[in-house]
Amino acid sequence: MEQAKKEAEDNRDRWLRAAADLENFRKRSLHEKTRFLKYRNEDLLRDLLPVADNIHRALDHCAAAGRSDAVSEGLCMILGMFRDVLSKHGVTEVEALGKPFDPQFHEAIAQTPAPGKEPNTVIDELEKGYMYQDRLLRPAKVVVAAPEAQ
Repeated sequence: MEQAKKEAEDNRDRWLRAAADLENFRKRSLHEKTRFLKYRNEDLLRDLLPVADNIHRALDHCAAAGRSDAVSEGLCMILGMFRDVLSKHGVTEVEALGKPFDPQFHEAIAQTPAPGKEPNTVIDELEKGYMYQDRLLRPAKVVVAAPEAQ
């Protein structure tokens, strides 16, 4: 009789552990599925960023050449549409110019003297950075003000 009670307790204990393991598995699976759905477009969006970069470069070239014709206006409209699509899918630009350098969002490409600017302030943005939902999609590539020499 005593052995039957012990065996029953052992079986109940194993059943409780199996039920807890199953519940943990369900929670983990739901969390992974939610995470997958939230970030499902990350790779596609990252691959599209060079398109935005090239449109920016073309617009900068038009501005430097003093062009303000239908082509440059068309590029502005395309860039606006592209930004709207990115925004619709949860992509936002990382603010960099004039901000203190933050290694979580910025990648320093160079450091240069900038009289009148605080050291470690972003003074130029070579490539825009982007966030996707709450993740960094790509850091902004920046030039940072160097500390003044003593």
